[in-house]
Amino acid sequence: MIEQISDFFSMEMIYLWLNLGVLPFWLILIIFPQSNICRYFVISIFPYFVLGSVYVYLLYLLYNFDYNFLDNFKLYLGMGELSELFNDNFFLITFWTHFLAINLFCGSWIVKDSQKLLINKFLVILPLVITYFIGVLGIFLYWVIRIFYAKRISLIE
Repeated sequence: MIEQISDFFSMEMIYLWLNLGVLPFWLILIIFPQSNICRYFVISIFPYFVLGSVYVYLLYLLYNFDYNFLDNFKLYLGMGELSELFNDNFFLITFWTHFLAINLFCGSWIVKDSQKLLINKFLVILPLVITYFIGVLGIFLYWVIRIFYAKRISLIE
């Protein structure tokens, strides 16, 4: 049965499903941030359970293909080694899964924090869209908005 699943879920298919799979979560975060669907479906453990399951499946595939996990530590040695790692599709798909999960987590945090501070949901749309595409820049933009709304700068929350 696992062979049938692995035949269907090639790297290209996983990449396609990952990209299509996170879109509903982001659309709900952007369009319906105060709905129950968002609260129970997006700002919960559900998307991370799904993305974590994909990650575990990818690790299973990597293990079966005798992937050398220790080579991943080369990314700390320099830009050349990092560039070599990104030429490997196995590394690239695991990195992409990690990137999508972290950005979705950050988007969920932005929505929860903006609701706590009663920030207008229309002000949060742009930081959410930028977080979806770039991550850190969207969080930075949200923090600028947050500082003006909270009227204080705090390094500890």
